[in-house]
Amino acid sequence: MKKLASFLAVFIFAAILIGCGTTETGTITLATTTSTEDSGLLDYILPVFTAETSWDIRVISVGTGAALQLGRDGEADVLLVHARTEEDRFVAEGYAEWRYDVMYNDFVIVGPANGPIAHNADVEQTFRDILEQNLPFVSRGDNSGTHIRELQIWESMGIDPVGNAAYIEVGQGMGATLGMAIEMEAFTLSDRATWLARPDVGNLVIICEGSELLLNPYGVMIVSTTEHPAGAQAFIDWIRSPSAQELISTFGIAEFGQPLFFPDA
Repeated sequence: MKKLASFLAVFIFAAILIGCGTTETGTITLATTTSTEDSGLLDYILPVFTAETSWDIRVISVGTGAALQLGRDGEADVLLVHARTEEDRFVAEGYAEWRYDVMYNDFVIVGPANGPIAHNADVEQTFRDILEQNLPFVSRGDNSGTHIRELQIWESMGIDPVGNAAYIEVGQGMGATLGMAIEMEAFTLSDRATWLARPDVGNLVIICEGSELLLNPYGVMIVSTTEHPAGAQAFIDWIRSPSAQELISTFGIAEFGQPLFFPDA
């Protein structure tokens, strides 16, 4: 009986050691858009992810186009981006198995208060008025999700703004682009979260909002070449979980009186 008890004790101890040894932790790399970082969302939610999963996360904040390229180059484990057509292409090319909905917000066109364009919900007419009146428009010009959406709107109108003297491409993130637009009192397209999170917007106000063309969904994908599939899957499962979706839904309410993102998982 003593031998049996001793054997069982050794067996249980070995099982515990084996079980502990299979718990993988480490650091995963998240390539994401400047809007998720500039808005403060990542600082709000990622510490909770690490606390709940024991996975650390390194963030590379760039435009969506650059984030997708990091995925193609195998330099990221997970992508959190917002250019649906490009995300679908990424999956179709085999760089990710699936794209998952996470959240959404919207884009807004901002411009000078008391300027020649009144507040409205017609994004195409707003773009047309800006171009026809030679009003300064600052474009990110960086192949980001925001820039891609801007180009899609121009294309749907059959207009190529490049070459117009009042159309300025800066090749910068959303924060820097807004900064230039504020300084010039020019128009630009911004995601609402980065706009609301900016402490000083000068003389600029929202000129156009509410169009379906301005809807801004975010998706998350595991890069096929990830060396940390367990960590990447842990992030996917966590950010789409009810608790993380609740965190996303509350971000911004205390400071701005409204959420900056809406859960969509």
